[in-house]
Amino acid sequence: MMELPVSRSTLSAKELGEFAKDRYQLNENFICNLFRTGMNHTYFLSDNETKYVLRIYSHNWRTKPEILEEIKLLNLLKENNLSVSFPIQDKTGGFIQEINAPEGIRYAILFSFAQGEKIRFMDKETCFAIGSLMAKIHNLTLNKTIDRIAYNKESLLELPYEHLKQFFSEKLPEMEFIKEIRELFQNTDFETIPNGVVHMDIWYDNMAITHDKEITIFDFDFCGNGAQILDLGYFCKQLFHIESDKKEYELKIKYFLDGYQSIRALSNSELKLIPKAGLAVFVFYLGVQAQRFDWSNIFLSENYLKMFYLERLKSWIEYNNIEKPSVASI
Repeated sequence: MMELPVSRSTLSAKELGEFAKDRYQLNENFICNLFRTGMNHTYFLSDNETKYVLRIYSHNWRTKPEILEEIKLLNLLKENNLSVSFPIQDKTGGFIQEINAPEGIRYAILFSFAQGEKIRFMDKETCFAIGSLMAKIHNLTLNKTIDRIAYNKESLLELPYEHLKQFFSEKLPEMEFIKEIRELFQNTDFETIPNGVVHMDIWYDNMAITHDKEITIFDFDFCGNGAQILDLGYFCKQLFHIESDKKEYELKIKYFLDGYQSIRALSNSELKLIPKAGLAVFVFYLGVQAQRFDWSNIFLSENYLKMFYLERLKSWIEYNNIEKPSVASI
């Protein structure tokens, strides 16, 4: 029988549970269940009283030094009483586990569980609270850097286009449209406004909200360095696509920005860049889907590129009166 190498595996929840109980000295009542496969794989560990999240990084997705930087950032936020899901130390005082998966080494971290629910349609008071928490994180990390990716024109717009070229012809009108989007940005767009550490993925799917509107942010897998307005732009753009009633959207964004500015004032330059920031982050994630085709191949197609993603880019550009690309035939 011929044996072939494995490019990606899903690890046994039962065996992972036994491993975690030993490494983190958990009681025998803890049960491990697979929650979700995606960019990384997520498992829940619970004994019906206490719950943890076990993240299994995909093979070769993050280096150990990159993960250590994420851990350092989360510990800094936790030490300053900011509400984030934080890493749990094992019995040796370490945070990162190495698992010898069929495809190679995969890293694992146990995180605290974020209490509450994911709320897609949040009220305006919740938007205010999210803005306030985001600003507190930004204040703490303003002008700081971590040893991870720098989010700039190259990483946000140019490299994603290169990743997409592996799957789509540059002659496609959709690819021409993305290429034209790059020309909307100057290298200096995000250099003259406050920079620091950014989360890059703050939206309803990465936060838990209790009935008392206590918010916990999690999944800092894309944290890095850049203009902090990127986090605001991404949140605004996600909310734009969630709220079909744009009057409701405008009300909630006002509360979100009021909440943010109750902690940290935004300059006019920053406010004007929010639409561009949201656009840039969406292009970046389209590139991630191409870069991680092993995860995204169920929907990364020409039809997806045209009907789902570019329609979202176009509607955002039109709504915010961003100068349109020259390609008008999409």
